[in-house]
Amino acid sequence: MSENFKGNDILRKCTLCPRECGADRTKGFGFCRAGENIRAAKAYLHMWEEPCISGTRGSGTVFFSGCGLKCVYCQNYRISAENFGREISTESLSEVFLRLQEQGAHNINLVTACQYVPHILSALEICGDRLKIPVAYNSSGYEKVSTLEMLRGRVKIFMPDMKYLSSELSAKYSGAADYFEAAKAAVGRMIEIAGKPVFDDEGILQGGVIIRHMVLPGGYRDSVALINWIAENFPKESFLLSLMSQYTPYKNLPSEFKELNRRVSTFEYEKVANAVRELGFEGYMQERSSAKEEYTPEFDLGGIDELIINN
Repeated sequence: MSENFKGNDILRKCTLCPRECGADRTKGFGFCRAGENIRAAKAYLHMWEEPCISGTRGSGTVFFSGCGLKCVYCQNYRISAENFGREISTESLSEVFLRLQEQGAHNINLVTACQYVPHILSALEICGDRLKIPVAYNSSGYEKVSTLEMLRGRVKIFMPDMKYLSSELSAKYSGAADYFEAAKAAVGRMIEIAGKPVFDDEGILQGGVIIRHMVLPGGYRDSVALINWIAENFPKESFLLSLMSQYTPYKNLPSEFKELNRRVSTFEYEKVANAVRELGFEGYMQERSSAKEEYTPEFDLGGIDELIINN
């Protein structure tokens, strides 16, 4: 453990995410499979985020291992459930941030980082004023307000999913019947922390929230209900909405979820897209051609190793 890390007390009875599993991560692993040290699987300039995030030079993206959700269709299953990655210190993580900035990244993009929030705060403290680009928190939406408060003043951009309105669907597909209750509180706090979207002269987001929703096979009715809920509960000018069509059947999908073993149909996606258009959201809608396996990143440790000077 890095001498700069200040989160040991939190890790001894971890309640960073809504699971509140209470694991002693200094001696073992939490529900999310995270232990005492940072574990990361990929770091690179990501060109396939929303245009205001990836821009022309890419988003400096770090994929962290482990996850507090258990989505049966997860495209990042190798790192979220199998915990693929390598352990790095907070000093090494700060080096990764600074090297991505040197490579031209528009931002630092933290993917599924909840379980490492204390470590990330220590790494950002090490970076200090040397890190001049905004930090983005790229999340499943299954977050605790108290953990988000730890990020106030450090994170400028939040990119949460809102996956489901239905507790039945969230329990079935993500093992979290309380998903919507957690996500609605979390996204509301993200909007309060980040404020309205702010762009630079290049059209790159400098602060604000992008709420993401991916349409699932057979789930369009829940999607439409969720989109309507968002419109009724969050002021439209306070965030951007990103509607995603990129669902790709996971090759190892358990047999009991055979209804997910197909792509989203044009009919299903257009039902949701029409609701988004009618409600007048600002943001993005993916083309259905985005549902391709090549948009799913390959995970290897090369990007991490290349960006760390002092292992």
